Amino acid sequence: MANIISDETIEYVGILAKLELSDEEKEAAKKDMGRMLDYIDKLNELDTSGVEPMSHVFPVTNVFREDVVTNRDERDNILANAPEQKDGAFKVPKTVE
Repeated sequence: MANIISDETIEYVGILAKLELSDEEKEAAKKDMGRMLDYIDKLNELDTSGVEPMSHVFPVTNVFREDVVTNRDERDNILANAPEQKDGAFKVPKTVE
């Protein structure tokens, strides 16, 4: 198996991750990435012909509730607390010239 990671690949990954790696760190990263790819190759040897594809280990169910409107039009009560209002909305100081 022995996946060989090139110096260019390590440089590219370093750029993507915005990392500045020393020469020693680059060599260590090459070895680590090679071991990871070797492990993935080993996993690819497994017979998964009878295994159903899944996206989660645990069963996932929809946790959404039905959307029910429980509030009513409280605009007048809310605007009663506004220091200033105009046309049924809060009036605030102008921020853009």
